[in-house]
Amino acid sequence: MAQVSLTRLVEIACGGGLVSFPTDTVPALAIKPDNSAEIFKAKGRSPTKPLILMAANVDSLLPYVKGSAGDRQRWTETAEKYWPGALTLVLPSSDLVPLDVHRLNPTTVGVRIPNHPIAQEILRETGVLATTSANLSGKPPLRLLRRIANTFPEVAALETEAIAPYVESLGDAAEMGSGQPSTVAQWTDQGWSVFRQGSVQLDDSFPA
Repeated sequence: MAQVSLTRLVEIACGGGLVSFPTDTVPALAIKPDNSAEIFKAKGRSPTKPLILMAANVDSLLPYVKGSAGDRQRWTETAEKYWPGALTLVLPSSDLVPLDVHRLNPTTVGVRIPNHPIAQEILRETGVLATTSANLSGKPPLRLLRRIANTFPEVAALETEAIAPYVESLGDAAEMGSGQPSTVAQWTDQGWSVFRQGSVQLDDSFPA
């Protein structure tokens, strides 16, 4: 599939197709959660590795998680402090999450709101998408638009003109995102547990 405009990419994503767009960390491969199996097929990724659900706002993600009113309040407080941003929260999963998103551990699901204007614009139109980094399994994340398009010909990737209002440097050499993974924190019976330190450096001020 050729590189496409932002409008066309949204149309393809809403229709259940596989797309790629920049985020604040690394470019994403993304698709409607019900079609998540297509991501694993495209990447050659093990079906036991989970995907992350991304959205433009907290309210869109809440149906995909479950917990007490108190737990939800604490999750929301954390989200309001760190989102949009490079923090993935791993929370108890509701039955709305398709099995392909988290086949190895269907009791939890990772969720995030990226701090990137293109990603946010797309997600406002598409709703929640299942995502992972844009790379073949075991290879480094791809950050150049042309490399994403060449590596994944079945994926709708953004054309250079679509990112012009959002980046200082254009052309084939314009790398997307920071190149750093998101920080991952999981909710436990004792509160938050930092699973991976990434772009967001969590310290003693992180909610317990």
